[in-house]
Amino acid sequence: MPVDRQSLDRAVDTLAPELEALARALHANPETRFVEHESAKRIVALLERAGVAELREGIGGLSTAFEARAGDGARPCVALLAEYDALPEIGHACGHNLIAAGAVGAFLALARHAPELSGTVRLIGTPAEEGGGGKIILLKQGVFEGVDAALMYHPLDRDVLAHPALASSWVRLRFQGRPSHAAAAPWEGASALTACLETFRLIDSQRVHLRDGVRVHGIVTDGGKASNIIPEHAAADFSVRASTGKELERVLAMVERCARGAALACDVGVELEVVPGYRELHNNLTLARVFGAAMGALGRPARETDPRVGAGSTDMGDVSLVVPAIHPYLAICDEGAAFCHQHAFAGAAASDRGLETMRLAAKALARTVVELFERPSLLADAKHEHAASVGA
Repeated sequence: MPVDRQSLDRAVDTLAPELEALARALHANPETRFVEHESAKRIVALLERAGVAELREGIGGLSTAFEARAGDGARPCVALLAEYDALPEIGHACGHNLIAAGAVGAFLALARHAPELSGTVRLIGTPAEEGGGGKIILLKQGVFEGVDAALMYHPLDRDVLAHPALASSWVRLRFQGRPSHAAAAPWEGASALTACLETFRLIDSQRVHLRDGVRVHGIVTDGGKASNIIPEHAAADFSVRASTGKELERVLAMVERCARGAALACDVGVELEVVPGYRELHNNLTLARVFGAAMGALGRPARETDPRVGAGSTDMGDVSLVVPAIHPYLAICDEGAAFCHQHAFAGAAASDRGLETMRLAAKALARTVVELFERPSLLADAKHEHAASVGA
């Protein structure tokens, strides 16, 4: 029996007071990656109050991850992903409080229609998107097994259905020199700091050879202990991003050459550690257009792409390599007024407009799930596109 779309919308509206309270509570009590204990408890408590029977906490070996299920228990299975970690110092300046509330709202609206669903919907709480890669851990632990599609949304300053996200890695550099008195015998020393700074300069000199969209940015984490000592130790951390994994490897090799070249020139040692980050995002246009149609039906049509917007990175990219996935962006402020990881954006994440967008996202996500259940050809097309995109 088809699910009435307006009844889904009304379910979200009925849930709105609790969803808004959840979003505001998460915003007021931000918790960073892997320690989102109270945030997860708040979400689970709301699910329990709503009578969700199939609910598991601590999934995938992560204490702050959880899963809820509704539907007939059969395939297809569509996952709604909730993020709820915050950033250090600036809290929910990426709007994850709204992501969580929107995903919960969509799930609970669908759960109210569980007897009518011709498939299974799973709400997966995914910790530590901000640099921890929670979804990657859950993937490795098999949490996404049996999932046919994965859906989420993200706040921004505009509505965009299919925006890229970059593959990323972190590079940690540790330089080892020789200390000496910086005034009385500087010739006896070998400055680890000089090698560290020269690495920055060498990387800057190579930017002319970077493809569009590549990002390399770093900070000095150790520059010495006293100005009258030739620094024996110095360290820097870099974030490296590119539009594809292949290009990322090329740029990582470039960064390594710069570090080793600087160390050689300064007669110091260097240790280099590459920490894998996230994979590039493969937006599934078949799914994105279903979500876009839902947005249009709700009175807020969204553009498909916007090349004016820069790209970051997300562990949703890793998910998109495994199953068809979407990560659309929805505006919570005026275009250009604020951007992710800014204080003004954190304010927008607790605003009336942000909450309104959260409710709209919940409705559009719920409608998208129902469309996929009721029109099997859509999911078949999404899987065909996915296979072509990732080279499966």
